Amino acid sequence: MAKSGKILVVDDNAGIRSALKILLPIYFDSVELIPSPNVLLSTLASFRPDVVLLDMNFHTDINTGNEGLFWLSEIKKAAPDLPVVLFTAYADVALAVEGMKRGAFDFIVKPWDNDKLLDTLRAAISSQGKKKEEPTASGMLWGGSDAMLQIRKTVEKIAITEASVLITGENGTGKDVLAAEIHRMSLRAGKPMVSIDAGAIPETLFESELFGHVKGAFTDASSDKAGKFEAADGGTLFLDEIGNIPLSLQSKLLRAIQSRSITRVGSNKAIPVNIRLICATNADIAKMVADGDFREDLFYRINTVQIHLPSLRDRKDEIEPLANLFLAKYAEKYHRPVSSLSTRALDLLKNCSWPGNIRELQNCIERAVILCDSKEIGVDDLQINPCEITAAPQEEAETLDAAEERAIRTAMTKYKGNLTLVAKALDVSRPTLYSKLKKYGI
Repeated sequence: MAKSGKILVVDDNAGIRSALKILLPIYFDSVELIPSPNVLLSTLASFRPDVVLLDMNFHTDINTGNEGLFWLSEIKKAAPDLPVVLFTAYADVALAVEGMKRGAFDFIVKPWDNDKLLDTLRAAISSQGKKKEEPTASGMLWGGSDAMLQIRKTVEKIAITEASVLITGENGTGKDVLAAEIHRMSLRAGKPMVSIDAGAIPETLFESELFGHVKGAFTDASSDKAGKFEAADGGTLFLDEIGNIPLSLQSKLLRAIQSRSITRVGSNKAIPVNIRLICATNADIAKMVADGDFREDLFYRINTVQIHLPSLRDRKDEIEPLANLFLAKYAEKYHRPVSSLSTRALDLLKNCSWPGNIRELQNCIERAVILCDSKEIGVDDLQINPCEITAAPQEEAETLDAAEERAIRTAMTKYKGNLTLVAKALDVSRPTLYSKLKKYGI
């Protein structure tokens, strides 16, 4: 049988670890053995096992199994979907039932039967499936560009730390998706990730939204309300578009970040909050600091690590896999028989400038899936604005003209020559459309 899966063993008995060190590597890809649960959580983050084999007792004078149950709970907080197999020398049915109630996958009694142990670990791996290894339309797709590979290395290093992260990049590049990936890979993964568009909060509601309020604090405050900081306690707070926060409100945000505590509007009681902060913006924050539009001290607080996401036009290798992911997603959502993109359609996607980045590509594929009348999406189904086709080398200028002409002719046919509708569909002005019609003799 082919080897697969990564096993983390946590057991203070050196003899047992030695025996498992011989047995398990024969049947599994990688095995890590640690003698104490004190480094368990950090090992989860660095080793990223498929299954944990967890001893129930770590002190010779304590054999209640409570230690194992405690660390089972800690594992489930950090990685809710990770299967845990409990390992004990005491065949206590009540303890086994309690462990299962708390989320353990199964229970193995020492001395163990090798076949039983191996079968249980394999079953635990199978229960998890391959989901965590597969990208999805809503998850992070790293691609193969040097820039994205470097970002991935950075994320793997900083995810398990408490460092504040500032993600920059154009709109639609996936800053929110990267923030979610950092949270997923962190030790706070079992806790909430609370997201808020910081720049969209009206100035009058800023404190209430972020810090909460007490009953009677203002006219509409009919009851106590927790803010976003409290909601994210123990987890991650994601402040999107932080560059849009007015200068007058930045000091209040800075105070909360520095003190790791908030005070609800209308109250004098400081409430401690334990958050990991991730911020994102499409603005040039460094320039804003230089221009006096963003507080320098706040900038340094949110910018322990800065990650810049390149635009989609600089990540051409991701266009095809992203397009296929979105195609599968929307074909299922809308119950359409579409299953592929034509070669010409893919070529056109790769030649677009994508000013709206991944979000624009997603919208394009969604629209194409809805409109496509066959199993394969063609060029005409994409309805791409000719103005968004990237300038190509001179020898390909005729090909791009042909693509533009096809788009115009398709729209003219679809809208039966109604120039107003054609111009709207192509997102060009009527004078521009007249010029193009004359150019192509339409």
